[in-house]
Amino acid sequence: MMRAQDQAVLDENAAALGVPRKQLMESSGNAVARVVEDVADDGDDVAVLAGRGNNGGDGFVAARFLRDYDVTVHLLGRAETITTDIARANWDALQRAELDAHAVRDSTALELGDPDVLVDAMLGTGVTGAPREPEATAVRQVNDCTATVVAVDVPSGVDADTGEAAGVAVDADHVVTFHETKPGLADVDAAVTVADIGIPEAAETFVGRGDLLRLSRDPTSHKGDHGEVLVVGGGPYTGAPALAAQSAFRAGADLVRVACPKSVASEVQGYEEGIITRPFAGQMLRPGHVDELLDRAVEHDTVVFGPGLGNADGTLTAVREFLAEYDGRAVVDADALQVVPEVDTDATLLCTPHQGELRQIGGETSEDWRERRALVADFAADVGHTLLVKGADDVVSDGETTRVNRTGNPGMTVGGTGDVLAGAAGALLCTQTPVDAAAIAAYANGRAGDIVVDERGHGLIASDLFDALPTALWGER
Repeated sequence: MMRAQDQAVLDENAAALGVPRKQLMESSGNAVARVVEDVADDGDDVAVLAGRGNNGGDGFVAARFLRDYDVTVHLLGRAETITTDIARANWDALQRAELDAHAVRDSTALELGDPDVLVDAMLGTGVTGAPREPEATAVRQVNDCTATVVAVDVPSGVDADTGEAAGVAVDADHVVTFHETKPGLADVDAAVTVADIGIPEAAETFVGRGDLLRLSRDPTSHKGDHGEVLVVGGGPYTGAPALAAQSAFRAGADLVRVACPKSVASEVQGYEEGIITRPFAGQMLRPGHVDELLDRAVEHDTVVFGPGLGNADGTLTAVREFLAEYDGRAVVDADALQVVPEVDTDATLLCTPHQGELRQIGGETSEDWRERRALVADFAADVGHTLLVKGADDVVSDGETTRVNRTGNPGMTVGGTGDVLAGAAGALLCTQTPVDAAAIAAYANGRAGDIVVDERGHGLIASDLFDALPTALWGER
C-alpha cells in the first residue's frame, strides 16, 4: 500500500536518481493503454477525459499508444492552463500528430458521444475533496454512459488514501494504478491493475530530495502548529543541549524549551535568545526530578532526551523512570540510549545511536551499508523502536521500513553534529512519523554539512550547520 504523498516522494526521488518524470509518464500511459486494449475490440471508440495535471498527461500518452482505435481526447479546461511541463509536452505531441484532441472550455460544451471505452484521466492521487467544474459535470456524464470505464491511478473524486468521496466520483470498471496499490482502492468496486513503471528500488531505499515534500505548511498556520520541543539535557555538559535546542528551531519547531540543571541554565540560555529554560534543582538529573519532567513533557509534542546528561547512576535511573511513565514521542540520544533496551515503555521512541552506541545497547553493525541495513532492521524489530544509526551511511528502521541516507562527509566527525541531528529529529518528530522524521533529519543534517564543507572546506564546528539547515530542508525544492 502506498499513500498519495508517498507516491509523490518516490517520483521525485526517482527523478533525482536520473529517471525523469517524463519517462515515468510514458510508462504510465503505456500501462493504461495496455488495459484499454484488454477490454476493447479493434476499432472501438475510446474517449479520454483528461484533467490539466499529470493524471491528464498519463491520458495523453495513453491516447498515442491506442493506434488501433478511434480515440478522442477531451481536455477539461484551456490548454494554456495545463499545470506541468511534461503534461503540456504530451498535449502538444497530440496536436502535432493531429490526433482528435480538443479543449473543453465550459462544462456545458462537453459531448462524450457514445464511446465503447472511456478513460478517466481527470483527477489523480494528489487531488482531494469534491470535484469542481468542469470535472463534476464530466464525472456525472461518465457515470451516465454505458462505456467500460478505465480510471488512471484512482477514479476521479475518490480519495486515494481513504477511499472516500466528498462529492460525485467516477464509477470505474477498471483502475490502473502505478508501482503499488493505494489504500483507497480497497473500497473501490473495480478490477485493479498495479503497473510497474520503472521506479528504481533505490528511490525507496535512499532518502532523497523527494522526502522533503512531506514538509509542506498550511499558509494559515499559527504559533505552535509546527511543534513544541522539550530538550532534557545538560549538567556535565552545556553545549550539547544548546546545540540540540538551536537545531530544533532551525528544523522548524515553533517553540523549544530546555529542561536542565539550575547550575547550568543561564549558560544554556545564553547560547540563543529564543531558548526558554526550565531549570530543575541541582547539578545533574536525579530520580527526584522525574515527576516534574513528566509534567513538562505532556505540554510538548516531542521530548529530546539525552544531550549532555552524562551517565551517572542516578541520572540513568531517572531516565529509566521517565521512559517507564512517559507515553508521548521522544528522541533518545547520547548516554540516555543505554537504558532503552531494558525499559518497558508506551512512548514512541526514535533512538539515535552511532555505531559504537548501537553495539553498547546490544545491536550489531557492519561497515557495509547493505549488511548494516539488515542488522539495524532486525534490532529495531527486537527493541520495538525506530532507530537512526549514524555513520558514513545512516540507516533508519522501525523493523518494517528501512531507509539509508547518503548525505554528509568526513568533516562531520567533529563533536556536536549528533546533537544537531537529535534536535532536528525532535522538531520533525512533532509533525512526521518516526521513520520519516529520522530519514529527513539525517538527510538534512548531512546535506547541511555538505553545504558548509563546499563553502568553507573541512574544519567545521557543529554550530556551522545551523545556517545551512533551513536551506537543506526547504531550499532544494
